[in-house]
Amino acid sequence: MSERFYYTDPYLTSFEAQVLEVRPVGERFHVYLDRTAFYHASGGQPHDLGLLGGRPVVDVADEDERIAHVLESEPPTGSVKGEIDWARRFDHMQQHTGQHLLSAVLHELFGYPTVSFHLGSETSTIDVAAPELTPAQVEAAEARAAQIVFENRPVTVRFCAPAEAVALGLRKPSERQGTLRVVEIAACDRSACGGTHVRATGEIGPILLRRLDRVRQTVRVEFVCGGRAVRRARADYNALVRVAQLFSAPLDEAPSHVAAQLESAKTADKARQKLEADLAVYQGRELYLQTPANERGRRVHERHERAGSLDHFRALAQAFTTAGPGAVLLISTEVPPALLFAVSPDSGLRAGDILKSVVTSLGGRGGGSATLAQGSLPDAALLSQARERVLALAG
Repeated sequence: MSERFYYTDPYLTSFEAQVLEVRPVGERFHVYLDRTAFYHASGGQPHDLGLLGGRPVVDVADEDERIAHVLESEPPTGSVKGEIDWARRFDHMQQHTGQHLLSAVLHELFGYPTVSFHLGSETSTIDVAAPELTPAQVEAAEARAAQIVFENRPVTVRFCAPAEAVALGLRKPSERQGTLRVVEIAACDRSACGGTHVRATGEIGPILLRRLDRVRQTVRVEFVCGGRAVRRARADYNALVRVAQLFSAPLDEAPSHVAAQLESAKTADKARQKLEADLAVYQGRELYLQTPANERGRRVHERHERAGSLDHFRALAQAFTTAGPGAVLLISTEVPPALLFAVSPDSGLRAGDILKSVVTSLGGRGGGSATLAQGSLPDAALLSQARERVLALAG
């Protein structure tokens, strides 16, 4: 069994070891040592990176009694030196210990248990069995966590039998058999965990709760700790400063300026939509009057656009087909390849049925009501054929 230094000394950044075996796996090599400080992915925490004999370690996998160090280049043999990417390791130690503290605080304050944890490259998350987390609860949890960070409480590790662990009082019962590794934050939390952790809560640094999402029966809490929290706070501040500068306003007044601008934009958008609708009605009636009737008494008009959305033509189509009897309008676009088909109620035609039959026969999709339908095609090269078929059925 490989000796695993990270269980007892997560601050160890370099070590000497003997290569016991090298096993090619595809284009990579799995290297097995008699001892290692490289942490493998487990419990929501990613694996370490670093160097082994000067070669980059790209993955670390737990294979029960031994650890596989995955290299992409020809591995070393004999005695080798391992070097841990300390910046990555310490970041993971901050996030993981911060998770223990945050989970303990949410349980202490509100009785909400943590059911899962994920440590990501930018942020981390815990899923909490809770109906919701209110803004007041989030602020209270952050404040309580900060208090324990400021107290710099010791974080210790002990190994004990399951019965002893139960007697200690774990925050979450463990289903593991054999010796348990228990991580304790003094007078705050005890959890069975194999991850790497800091020596005291002061090393966690600030803890910021960033976002809440409802996931099935839980609330997913996104958070950052330590160096990540400092970088995120700076990025947030810079963004707010930029917003304030755009409004030529003090930073604290930026939110009210943004709210006022949004309200003004909504009002302007409503006015624009009304003007566009009024214009479409006028244009639709004018188009109807300018379109001569064919021998069947129908006024058939076709328009082709190179690109754009057909949605803004719907009001025009409705105005055209309600301006008088026998109106038929077909509008198409190349990008994306699509058609809008409208007919007047007295035309004797059913727009949805006609358009659907044409576009589906060409591998597209479409449909609609008796007077207005829309469809799409898989290729712009099919547009000409589709238009001819629709007009043939509608003329």
